[in-house]
Amino acid sequence: MDLDAEVDVDLSPYLIRYKSGRVRRLMGTSRVAAGADAATGVTSKDVVTDAATGLAARLYVPSGVLGTPARLPLLVYFHGGAFSVHSAFSGAHFRLLNALVSAARAVAVSVDFRLAPEHPVPAAYDDRLGRAPLGRGELRGEEPWLAAHGDPARLFVAGDSTGGNIAHNVALRAGGSGAWIEGMVLLHPYFRGRELVPSERAEPRSLERAERWWAFVCAGRYGIDHPFVNPLAMPAAGWAWPYVEALRASAWAGGEAALHEDRGERHVFFLRKSDGSDRAKEDMIAAVASFIASWPSSSSAGAGSGPSARPVGSSSDAKL
Repeated sequence: MDLDAEVDVDLSPYLIRYKSGRVRRLMGTSRVAAGADAATGVTSKDVVTDAATGLAARLYVPSGVLGTPARLPLLVYFHGGAFSVHSAFSGAHFRLLNALVSAARAVAVSVDFRLAPEHPVPAAYDDRLGRAPLGRGELRGEEPWLAAHGDPARLFVAGDSTGGNIAHNVALRAGGSGAWIEGMVLLHPYFRGRELVPSERAEPRSLERAERWWAFVCAGRYGIDHPFVNPLAMPAAGWAWPYVEALRASAWAGGEAALHEDRGERHVFFLRKSDGSDRAKEDMIAAVASFIASWPSSSSAGAGSGPSARPVGSSSDAKL
């Protein structure tokens, strides 16, 4: 018996795990090179964040800022991909980050992390760039672009799909440690639970699939109503508005929570290739840019002294 060829778990079109433990990813493995993007006026480069594990990040800065004293909001971004595929260097996320950085006029750090099932949840939360921009800033102190142009008083965390889930959990950890986060941007975040929302009830096997996938990426450690994946852990008519209301009533008070609805759009539609005329994608990016731009620079407002976050979310009619 060849255990390296015999299928253990088939989760096509994402991946297949064989009985030997070998994982073959069927998508999200291609990478695009960093560099100057003429269409958006953004320049990017890659840096190693953890030499021991080989983890890296991609930095994005508006090209015209380089060589100037300008300091911009700092956006720490977590890519989606069901905790198990894609990376900070995929073409879809490269296009999205270039557009976001250009529109928001921000410095972005797109973070890579270890993938499940080889590294089950909570590895993705543990691998956050928290020891750098979310903490005291080892990377920020050593990396010239971040040191010169990132404004630590305007720190945001963001992510799409499971990346939104990671951003949520990272923000909670940061709040518990006293770190200051000005805002959180969740783009079609991956939250599930045993109580199905209306869009899930239309799919008879929705809960079964959700439980199977969550058990796979966390190696069966946590149930589908664990706070990692269900921040509400309560019956809800829909995820987006109850989550926003829960945030408004939570310990992260003092700011605002907003919801931008992408009605009729598929899950993470904004990652698809676009000719630049995608109105829904443009509207979503504009909403995020406006949210980030609502904070004054550190020169006119001092850095915070305790946990804080103002979130903005983008939801669709479908989810992973």
